[in-house]
Amino acid sequence: MNFTEQSLRKFTEQLASKTPVPGGGGAAAYAGALAAALADMVGEFTVGKKKYAKVEPEIRLAMQKAQELREQLLACIEKDAAAFEPLSKAYAIPKDDPDRDTVMEACLQQAAAVPMEILDLSAQVIQLADEFAKNGSIMMLSDAACAAAIGLAALKSAAVNVKINTKSMKDRTCAKELDEKTDCMLKEFSSLADLVFESVYAKY
Repeated sequence: MNFTEQSLRKFTEQLASKTPVPGGGGAAAYAGALAAALADMVGEFTVGKKKYAKVEPEIRLAMQKAQELREQLLACIEKDAAAFEPLSKAYAIPKDDPDRDTVMEACLQQAAAVPMEILDLSAQVIQLADEFAKNGSIMMLSDAACAAAIGLAALKSAAVNVKINTKSMKDRTCAKELDEKTDCMLKEFSSLADLVFESVYAKY
């Protein structure tokens, strides 16, 4: 199913329904895409204005990056759904099947890889929100703050979706590596998102 081609209403209905996908991972990716779109909008209202001429080259580059991130995050909605199907089938394999652990491990690693990607992309969105808050039009500061806040929601949602998969992995070395990276990114970019939001919020 192509979730990205659905209307907002249809997507949220699917999200609310008694079906495994879309779920938290897809919602995280969608939130990240919304944050990237908001960041891009700040740029759209900044370029072409004399007041911001000195930073226009940087703003245009940031806008291009925001557009790329938006598309990548939208693609992750489909990736997340695709990764869940084999995992759900793996859980159905009888526990006495000698191949179960091998199949399950491969599916868990793939299922964790998608939210890890969403985590990384959301972190990049938060960095862009910071850049737009510093260099973008002062009239659009609230949108930069919203991009940071929504990007943070995407970041946190992706992180917990990594954890739910690593918890079940037999390969604890791989699980530990993913957990440590997740913890590190969550700490660093949660702080940055909060800083962006609070710095803008304090202006009003």
